Formats: sequence, C-alpha cells, structure tokens
Amino acid sequence: MEEAASEKKLNKNKRIVYRGALVALAMVLSYLESFIPVFVAVPGVRIGLANIVTVFALFKLGLLDALSIGIIRTILSALLFGNPVMIIYSLAGVVLSVFAMFLAKNIPFFGRTGVSIVGGIFHNLGQMIAASFFIGNERLLYYLGILLAIGAVTGAVVGLISGIIIEKTE
Repeated sequence: MEEAASEKKLNKNKRIVYRGALVALAMVLSYLESFIPVFVAVPGVRIGLANIVTVFALFKLGLLDALSIGIIRTILSALLFGNPVMIIYSLAGVVLSVFAMFLAKNIPFFGRTGVSIVGGIFHNLGQMIAASFFIGNERLLYYLGILLAIGAVTGAVVGLISGIIIEKTE
C-alpha cells in the first residue's frame, strides 16, 4: 500500500516537472519569436510558436494541463518580454483557444492540424473580443476577418509542427 502511494507521488512529481519544463520551453519559443519579423499589414500578428507547446500539452497531458501551461506562459512572457497591459487580451485568447481546441479534439473530423487551426482562429477571436470590450470600441472587430484568416494559417503551421513532435514522442 505504501508502495502504491509512493508511486502515485512520484508520478505527480514527474507531472509537475513536465509542466514546468513545458512552460519554460513555451517561454523560450515566445522569446525567440520576438526576433522573427512578420510582414503583415495588421500590427501585432505573430506565428505563435509557443502554441506548439500548448497543442502538445493538450494531446499528451489533457485540458487542465494545457490550460495551466498556456496561462502561466502568457503571464510570464508578457511580464518578461512584452507589454503587461496586453496580458488580459492574451489570456482571453489562450483560454478561448484551449477550450475550443479541446472541443475540436473530441470531434473525429479534426486531426491535430485541424485542432490547431481551430485554436489559432479562436485565439484571435478571444483577443479581439477582449480588446473591443476593454477599449470600448467595436470597430476593432472590422479586423476580425483578416485576423481569423491569419489565425487559420498560423494554426496550420503550429499544428503541422505539433503533429510531428507528438508523433515522435509516442
């Protein structure tokens, strides 16, 4: 009986270490991405390389781990590398995208890349909803069409990379 409890504690400790390593990896990817110029007419557009870790965590660890990793990474990255004011927009995007990806993951139609595309789209949707609410200007939603298209493209890139990594670690 003590051995089973000890094994359970060891597994819990491994999971904590795994989460911490994934948060650190996501932060490194976020930092590295800040050096990649993205030539798009809409300011603030990024590829979202750190979302590779979120997609990986969703498929390998589950909803709660993916959500906690995404939230922690978003807060720490914004405080260390970005604009702390943008935390609320980024959090809205992360939370909405992780839940949308979780739902899409449970629909047989979507593969890993499809799940990531859903995540990219819903991330941008969440950010735009939060921005229009907090700024109090619904005209920001005029950018929604282009941002959803960009979210689909970047989601596809992230999904393809995530899929390769997931397959290699199975």
